[in-house]
Amino acid sequence: MSLGSLPGHLARRFHQISTNLFDAEMRNADINLTSVQYAAVVAIRDNPRIDQATLAAIIVYDRTTIGGVIDRLVEKGFVDRVVSETDRRARVLTVTDAGLKTIERAEPAMSLAQQRLVSELDNTETEELLRLLNKVVSGLGDLTSMQPGETK
Repeated sequence: MSLGSLPGHLARRFHQISTNLFDAEMRNADINLTSVQYAAVVAIRDNPRIDQATLAAIIVYDRTTIGGVIDRLVEKGFVDRVVSETDRRARVLTVTDAGLKTIERAEPAMSLAQQRLVSELDNTETEELLRLLNKVVSGLGDLTSMQPGETK
């Protein structure tokens, strides 16, 4: 069986290409932001005063490592993190003015990376790719929380 016939291998390569394109466009725009950080800031912007656990669920990111992502966003001055008034164990997140300005500056670079990612496809093929990716993610998305060796 060739690697080109393995969906998992192709998905990994697609992810590598996507990440590299995003990183390159952010560097070209002189913006220090990873794709996960971008997703986090956008989700926080769209859900003000969200807690870290809910953020992790929204962007489908590991709950144990989302703290490091938030730490870096706080260090960059893009996000504020404060103790929740209703649950002292929780931290609520808001986007700072600097974060909002950075996301606004990053959107053209992000869009260009997305366009480049599907540049080998025509519009119909792009729509089909998105349909198929959404179908797989919708059908198997709950498998992201599985532990190694676990089956569902």
